[in-house]
Amino acid sequence: MSKTYTQLMKQIDSLQREAEDLRRKEIEGVVARIKEAITAYGLTAADLGLAGARAPKAVKAPAKKAVRKAGKGAAAAKYRDESGNVWGGRGPRPAWLRNALAAGKQLSDFAVK
Repeated sequence: MSKTYTQLMKQIDSLQREAEDLRRKEIEGVVARIKEAITAYGLTAADLGLAGARAPKAVKAPAKKAVRKAGKGAAAAKYRDESGNVWGGRGPRPAWLRNALAAGKQLSDFAVK
């Protein structure tokens, strides 16, 4: 006797739950082995290439390269401080400029002539 659509969908759901349970168990085993190796060899996040990284995320597809529109390049420096920091005037103000303005300086003090 052939199965009905509903029976097949229930079977698919059951198999998906079973596959997810097996995947979780395998991941637990892998993580345990990795932790053992980290402890045994005294590895650090930097050794693993994770220094400064946040918690690992799911594997992503490779990032697409940004396509720059013709005629739009990096903005020429409009503001500069004595330390050589520059800002083109686009986007949020950089920290060095915000700090200087908060300290009482004027935006015109940093204008490139």
